[in-house]
Amino acid sequence: MNRWYIKSLAICTGLMLIILAASCRKDFDYEPDSGNLSFSKDTVFLDTIFTNIGSATYTLKVYNKGVRDILVPFIGLETGQNSSYRLNVDGLAGKEFTDIPLLAKDSLFVFIETTYDVAPTNQSEFLYTENLLFGTGPNTQNVPLVTLVKDAVFLYPATQSDGTKETLVVGQDSDGNDIRVEGFYLETEQLLFTKEKPYVVYGYAAVPDGNTLNVQAGARVHFHNNSGLIVESGASLHVNGSLSEDQELLENEVIFEGDRLEPAYAKEPGQWGTVWIKSGSTNNHLEHLTLKNATLGLRVEGEAPWDTPTLTLRNSQIYNSLNHNLWATSARILAENTVLGGAGGYSFLGHVGGRYQFTHCTLANYWSNGFRTGTALALDNFEGSTTMDLEQADFINCIVDGSMSVEFSLQADARSAFNFSFRNCLLQFNSSDNSFENDPLYNFGDADRYIDVIFDSDTDFFLPFDNQFHIGSNSFAIDAADPDIAPPIPMDIRGTDRLPNPDIGAYEFVPKN
Repeated sequence: MNRWYIKSLAICTGLMLIILAASCRKDFDYEPDSGNLSFSKDTVFLDTIFTNIGSATYTLKVYNKGVRDILVPFIGLETGQNSSYRLNVDGLAGKEFTDIPLLAKDSLFVFIETTYDVAPTNQSEFLYTENLLFGTGPNTQNVPLVTLVKDAVFLYPATQSDGTKETLVVGQDSDGNDIRVEGFYLETEQLLFTKEKPYVVYGYAAVPDGNTLNVQAGARVHFHNNSGLIVESGASLHVNGSLSEDQELLENEVIFEGDRLEPAYAKEPGQWGTVWIKSGSTNNHLEHLTLKNATLGLRVEGEAPWDTPTLTLRNSQIYNSLNHNLWATSARILAENTVLGGAGGYSFLGHVGGRYQFTHCTLANYWSNGFRTGTALALDNFEGSTTMDLEQADFINCIVDGSMSVEFSLQADARSAFNFSFRNCLLQFNSSDNSFENDPLYNFGDADRYIDVIFDSDTDFFLPFDNQFHIGSNSFAIDAADPDIAPPIPMDIRGTDRLPNPDIGAYEFVPKN
């Protein structure tokens, strides 16, 4: 064998042995931590949680910026095993850890969670704070942990003797079998929601036939995933919000939203189910309601004849629904000063006929959470072979707008009536393919259907992709509404006087100081 080959082989073997020996060493020299750790945050705020509901997981990064490998003698919570905080330090779960190595110029992750019972404090809100400690003795460093814990009224289905949850029948499938969801009927003493504590609903809470759920001004109702509210036939929902002094705090507004209170969830659609007003329910009144981040915001089923409104909606906002914000089927709806914002489907879908009157409303779909399947407004009078009269669909002093070139859809079956009109409205319609040219529903010269309408003009919304639809000084909606409407609506959704020259939409323009 070539002697140079043998020599090279010997050298390589020696190098490999050296490398393997180094990699297997367990006797690194660590210096004691001298209190010079650095942290990614001075304080870890775990945001707001409900009592006895776990928080999200928060991250703290710990840095050794020195040139020596160190050993952190202690990482743990100030109250030790009694703490309501939980830690995970570089993959190890617990509340106290000793002799944690940290190499020079390296870092480690600490993950933090909490679940806290506020009841022993006798407070409706409690600021839970504790220090996360690093090191011992005079070299101890600390990072405060801060969590706001809220007490709440929890509503949920009972657990039955076989361990299953109580259910409600919500319909039948094609074979006539019951379709059930986890849910329960509200008891008589549960039919008043106040503002004293937030409500947290698990499953579907149903208002029984012959009863009315009243929700007081300032109430906050939070729904868990796959949860919501059902208003049965013969029942009603009255949301009695009122105008708020503080338009940021909205202290008198009623708010329906999910039960995750962390800022990361503030604009996350699809966090909970829906508010479902079933066929046979009438006399529903929603005033100063903000409904957001649902899977389907408001589902309204009605039936002819439409002598009594199924739903009256005033000074309210529905936005950021994963599917539709307001889906009505054969219903009668009166809406005033209402905003139907961004949705993954339609902002408003009037399906299989009905009667609708929208006055001073803003329907604007600037969906920013992926592909959108619907327009801001859609009307039809059929489903499959079934048709029903669209007896009335009047839009007065309304904005219909969005991020697409055409933001309203009209589909009619000639076997049933299809009556609609737009008066003093601002409509987004900019079709470039002539696909609507021969459709009489889009004959904008029809003076019975399109009266003083402004097409494809700037609304100058403030932050439309954030569902903030008050208008700016360049809006074509300014002073363009019809002032002679009955009944008059003298104030906008924020309580601003809109007379004598009202603006189109739910918001009156307010000049900046």
